[in-house]
Amino acid sequence: MHKLGRGHRDKVQQFMAITGTSEKVALQALKASDWHLEGAFDFFYSQPQIRAVTDSRHLEELYNRYKDPYVDMIMVDGVSLLCNDLQVEPQDIVMLVVSWHMKAATMCEFSRQEFISGLQSLGVDSIEKFREKIPSLRAELKDENKFREIYNFAFGWAKDQGQKSLALDTAIGMWQLLFAEKHWPLVDYWCQFLQVRHNKAISRDTWSQLLEFAKTIDPQLSNYDAEGAWPYLIDEFVEYLFENGIVQRGN
Repeated sequence: MHKLGRGHRDKVQQFMAITGTSEKVALQALKASDWHLEGAFDFFYSQPQIRAVTDSRHLEELYNRYKDPYVDMIMVDGVSLLCNDLQVEPQDIVMLVVSWHMKAATMCEFSRQEFISGLQSLGVDSIEKFREKIPSLRAELKDENKFREIYNFAFGWAKDQGQKSLALDTAIGMWQLLFAEKHWPLVDYWCQFLQVRHNKAISRDTWSQLLEFAKTIDPQLSNYDAEGAWPYLIDEFVEYLFENGIVQRGN
């Protein structure tokens, strides 16, 4: 900033103090508005991609705080420390949303690329900013399209590497977590049915179709069509509900 005149330096400092942004972004906004502060504020607040500029040095420092001492990855202990810093529990569903934004390949792990690129896309370069972002990340679960994307992402994220299917216990845990958000009344019966009648890993087709079933078929099954194209396992579940008197036929 030493190359700037005093008046310009003062404006940069003022802009940074009010917006909390970096010197680089302050200069960009002020130059774009011919050094008029009001114009710079207008420019800054109308350009989300400008506001999201993050400090790569700070991102590296954050990554190094959580990185495993033996491999260039954030592993379980690092994720646990991150959750502690964010003041959320590791099993909080918001960590699934975080992983979705980071395009994480595996549960409880972040590569350097995943972590840094994910934070850049969120416009976060400090733990304070990250913590402030948590409520808006949680709110994304209320968006129907984003919930579907997060739900479908969860299958690949939660399954063991190299496996095509999702282990039953893991699938049940994920369904209970996800459908707690969607308040699907039949989720506990579904999990019970799987443990009693199925007791096998879950395919991607069953995983994706169950969301459609939960969204489109009412809990009393009044609009369920036995001739519909549901996976065999979902048809079996419907029979299980009828056989056990959980739902009455003809409702």
